[in-house]
Formats: sequence, C-alpha cells, structure tokens
Amino acid sequence: MKACKLFRVVDRPELADKDAALTPLCSGDEHADRQFGKGLHREIAVLQEMLYAEHRRKVLLVLQGVDCAGKDGTVHRLFRKINPMGLRPVRFDVPTAAETARDFLWRVHLQVPRQGEIAVFNRSHYEDVLHPVVHDLIDGRETDRRYAQIRDFERMLAESGTTIVKVFLHISKDEQRRRLQDRIDDVEKHWKFDPDDLKNRRKWSAYQAAYERAIAETDAPHAPWYIVPADSKPHRDIAVAALLAETMRGMNLAYPPGDPKLAKLRVK
Repeated sequence: MKACKLFRVVDRPELADKDAALTPLCSGDEHADRQFGKGLHREIAVLQEMLYAEHRRKVLLVLQGVDCAGKDGTVHRLFRKINPMGLRPVRFDVPTAAETARDFLWRVHLQVPRQGEIAVFNRSHYEDVLHPVVHDLIDGRETDRRYAQIRDFERMLAESGTTIVKVFLHISKDEQRRRLQDRIDDVEKHWKFDPDDLKNRRKWSAYQAAYERAIAETDAPHAPWYIVPADSKPHRDIAVAALLAETMRGMNLAYPPGDPKLAKLRVK
C-alpha cells in the first residue's frame, strides 16, 4: 500500500484508537533500517536536487508530536545525506518578546521555503493552537480565529507553489515515559531533559484532544495530515521518508532542459 494512503487522516482522528506501535511498512526495526538505507535516502537526494535545479516550486514538511515523539531524530535521520544547499530545518521554540508583539504567524511566514528548497518545521504554527489551548491562555473565540488563519495561510502557500506535508508523530504514553526516563537515567542525555516535559505529561489527555482538533480543523487536499506510528524509531523514519519521497515523486520533478548553445562549446 502507498504510504500516503496508508497514513492519511480520514475524518476526525481519534488518537486513542490508533496503535502507536504499528509497523505497517515493514516486518520489524531491522527490516526498516535496511529498507531506509537501500534506496529512500538516495531517492530523496535526487528528488531534492531536481527541486533545487528547477528553482520554481517548494516543499514544506511539518513535523508535530508530543514531547519525545522524535521530531529531532526524524530530521537528523531523514536528511543526513542530502545536500544542505536546498534544505532548511527550522525549529520553533517559545516565542520571543519580539515575536509575541506581532501576529502568531509572523515568525512562521519568515521561515517558509524559498523556490527550490525543502523547509522542515520541527514544531510549527500549530504550537499556537496547542499549548495556549491546553493551558487556557486563549479563549474559544481566539482559537477559532487562529484555525481560520492557519487554513488561509496554508492555502496561500499551496497556491504560491508550495507542496505541504504535515506529519503527526504518534507515540504512546508508555513510550513517552520510557524515553523521558532514559533521558533522566543517562547523564549524557541530561541536556535533552526539560522539567516542563513532566508538567505537559500530566496534561496528556488534553494535548491529545488538542492535536485531534488541530488535525481535523486543518486537514485539506492541499495541506494533508498524516499520522505515523512512532513508538518504533526505525519505522518512524522509514514512514516519514516514504511519505516525502512519494509526495515529491508525484510532483513530476525534472532537471531543467539543456542549453542548445552549449552543444558545441569546448573547454580549452
């Protein structure tokens, strides 16, 4: 089955009904590793080079997920063999004073991909309808307004030549506990640990509900959402790689036509 069809959101998602431990693309973690190294890296690299050479369209990959879902790991694994000239990873942290003084999409619009570029959002504009909602920082009217603005924003990007792929990395509560504990137990991973992760974990159900609504409110043919089971790190990586490769394959990318004037040119 095609990855885009397999992970595509259908109707309103119920995350509690989706098994985060599934590995539908392969028989196990070792198989996923082999498949990933076999050809997906190379295919994405070639497609990215075509996109860069064409210098006309853009790709935006949005990665969302609860703490420890593997957003950083996915970016590292997916793009470590790709030419950095046409790739730009962007991480959205807590807004600065300068950013909060403007509309919530201002800092996001500054980072959208340029022509010929793949931009990867590690977290994104969706943070502004997740954290503020869960922690009661905005009311229902403001939440509805932000959803409408996100839909308009993504439609504008699509109409301007941006292919959008939005991925929710779905891990279970038990897997998050294991990953958080691993960061606490391993001295070399203490730098990854944020005490706020434990506070957010206590609001697990509220965050799941917020993600479900965010996905349902903003899923669209031009800005589709995919839910990837992410308890298995190798499977998570191959699934996101397959989604990106399949999407870019569908763009019918090609190198620009040759210049006839160069046919008889000889370098002396």
